[in-house]
Amino acid sequence: MTRAQANLLLLAVALIWGSAFVAQAAGMVGVGPLTFTGIRFLLGTAVVAPLAWREWRLLAVRQAQPLPRDALGIGVLGVLLMLGAVFQQIGITSTTVTNAGFLTALYVPLVPLLCWLLLRTPAHWSVWPTSLGCLAGTWLLSGAQSVDLVVGDLWVMASSVFWALHVIFVGRIAERLHAPFLIAAGQFLVCGLLSLLCAAPTETLTLDGLALAALPIAYAGLVSVGVGYTTQVVAQRYAQPADAAIILSAETVFAAMFGFLLMGDRLNAEGIAGCVLILVCIVAVQIAPLAAAGRQALAARRAP
Repeated sequence: MTRAQANLLLLAVALIWGSAFVAQAAGMVGVGPLTFTGIRFLLGTAVVAPLAWREWRLLAVRQAQPLPRDALGIGVLGVLLMLGAVFQQIGITSTTVTNAGFLTALYVPLVPLLCWLLLRTPAHWSVWPTSLGCLAGTWLLSGAQSVDLVVGDLWVMASSVFWALHVIFVGRIAERLHAPFLIAAGQFLVCGLLSLLCAAPTETLTLDGLALAALPIAYAGLVSVGVGYTTQVVAQRYAQPADAAIILSAETVFAAMFGFLLMGDRLNAEGIAGCVLILVCIVAVQIAPLAAAGRQALAARRAP
């Protein structure tokens, strides 16, 4: 696969993930957020399961099956995934698709910040101004909305913390266990089962409601989780990190586009300015360290 082909696949992933916010909003007509999340991720598990089984057999041949600590780590990833997805889903019930797309992406500057706080990993200087910029963008985006929508915004913002923690720990587990599809299927399974377990005593599921939500659940599960996550894994094997960072950030733009076209979302000047500021900060915090590393590598090659 060429770099250009990988970039096109990543653009398709961003398009799928952005459009999934519409499916998530539409699905709330018939089922609760826990039920939606549970079924969605179990469907995603079904898509990835054949690839995970193939990886398991390859690991067995090499006698490199996951250890108990690996299984525990995948379980923790599933819990973080469940919390991020459910918090986001609750927020979507009372905010717009546009807001949800941009506020979810706050996890991007949170990742290096939480790495610094939890793991004492040095943070690039760009984390600080971009974090402040994201806060300012969030204030602009949410400040002109009604009280109900602000509550939804807060749920989505809280979900970004769990998304950030998930990104941090999935990287650490993936470094130890070279089986991305096995990790994906395992965490999807934990997320789905745990969501349905929590939904059983708190949400009412009816056949009529399930029928209303069937198409959005199918899209969010089979396409967004199953196809989207799997395609991302494949494409990022061939794409440059800087390319992937920028292209996947387009998820927020696609969410706003589909929210405008399909959900009737509208933003005033303050909201548009907030979206632009968040997007600029998201891209900057990803490419600034890569640009600095590139300059250092170039200087090292030129040195006598």
